[in-house]
Amino acid sequence: MLINRPVLSLRTGTEVATAVEPIINPGNLKIEGFYCQDSRSRQTLILVSQDVRDVMPRGVIINDHDQLVQPEELVRLNPVLQLSFSLLGKHVETASGTKLGRVGDYSVDTESMFIQKIYVTQSIFKSFNGGNLGVDRSQIVEITNKKIVVSDLLQKVPARANAVA
Repeated sequence: MLINRPVLSLRTGTEVATAVEPIINPGNLKIEGFYCQDSRSRQTLILVSQDVRDVMPRGVIINDHDQLVQPEELVRLNPVLQLSFSLLGKHVETASGTKLGRVGDYSVDTESMFIQKIYVTQSIFKSFNGGNLGVDRSQIVEITNKKIVVSDLLQKVPARANAVA
């Protein structure tokens, strides 16, 4: 719902840009802003998430076109911009090394802009057994450029040697 959405101005009531891609901080899984294509100049500008007034089915609502800025103007956001982190398509595995699949989608709390859940698309064989897998942000152990490590989903219970009568 946040990718390729119109960015609408409250002041003019028109579309001022298109939110093309979210800017995700891998350190805390927060959407810091959006790369946007300006409707006027076709330049790539940035909309910082603090300037988002509301997210609606019709689009992302901001006050005015002036809230779209050049990337070089955002000095504090520069380290996150240089990472060019993308969540979709990242490999997901458990802490014990079991491969679960790839990130196919994620859900966002539009008030705080924190990613709440990632949805793992499993291989065709695994999807017959259990379908897609939802992983809560509290289960994420580590995020790297190549993969996301989550806590082991099912803990194996050791078999007891003697039965109790």
